[in-house]
Amino acid sequence: MKEIQFRDAIRDAMTEEMRRDKNVFLMGEEVAEYNGAYKASQGMLDEFGPDRVYDTPISELGFSGLGVGAAMNGLRPIIEFMTFNFSLVAMDQLVNSAAKMLAMSGGQYSVPIVFRGPTGNAGQLGATHSSNFENWFANTPGLKVVIPSNPYDAKGLLKASIRDNNPVIFMESEVMYSDKGEVPEGEYLLPLGIAEIKRKGDDVTIVSFGKMMKVAYEAADELAKDNIHAEVIDLRTVKPIDYPTIIASVKKTNRCVIVEEANPVAALSADIAYNIQKQAFDYLDAPVIRVNSMDIPLSYSPKYIEVTLPNVKRTIDAVKSVTYNKK
Repeated sequence: MKEIQFRDAIRDAMTEEMRRDKNVFLMGEEVAEYNGAYKASQGMLDEFGPDRVYDTPISELGFSGLGVGAAMNGLRPIIEFMTFNFSLVAMDQLVNSAAKMLAMSGGQYSVPIVFRGPTGNAGQLGATHSSNFENWFANTPGLKVVIPSNPYDAKGLLKASIRDNNPVIFMESEVMYSDKGEVPEGEYLLPLGIAEIKRKGDDVTIVSFGKMMKVAYEAADELAKDNIHAEVIDLRTVKPIDYPTIIASVKKTNRCVIVEEANPVAALSADIAYNIQKQAFDYLDAPVIRVNSMDIPLSYSPKYIEVTLPNVKRTIDAVKSVTYNKK
């Protein structure tokens, strides 16, 4: 095992897959000469050259469409969005082309492509650079949506995504690129669609993904001081969602809190809560509670950011509510 940063795990995954398969290439804004906006493609231009690491204009619709066409013709593109906020410009290619091509061509054309880049808030970047679109993409049949929370998962899931024959939305967080974690030195892949129980517990299930896992872990640590032992599940993939793991945990703990950065209306947490009540209603000892961002555009003000986003206190309060703990 070696300890590396999240950005290095992303780079290593792309590099290893490009060495393994000459059909894999990387394309996006500043991925080549600048080594990536967040240095996730550091050194890749030097190794693979401009034929396989492409800088593009600020034209997400254009280079996303180019990637879809390349994938339909046997290549395996990795398309980097500098931030998924900019993917809105390319939604027609993602939703109407990449996601639907296999079905609309009667199985004649698969689209093995990965769209990756940072998602969610990253501090004081304003509302237009702080959105969470994973529920939008998850609502689109034909797309797989992956959101890792640590370097180990990031590398294994990205390698699996690049080898997948379907379009994959791979969402990172720019506030996690410098996070460090242990990663095996040998090759490994993690299957898409499998959640992981990161921490065992018997009193309540906390479900989360991406950088909100940090909130879940810290809340679990604080709750343990009050003798409330939370089982913490990292979804890792939000399309498809690993419901068997969630349901099995809820049947054990009888309570659930879901922590998600997205706004509450039509969020993934709403679908998770629905499936819990559908599949484990008789096991619930309390309503499922969701901890989401407030239903407003994210402010630039640090004080407003703090109260708008899911945080440790709101998560602890939710857990104490479902466990009927008044401390």
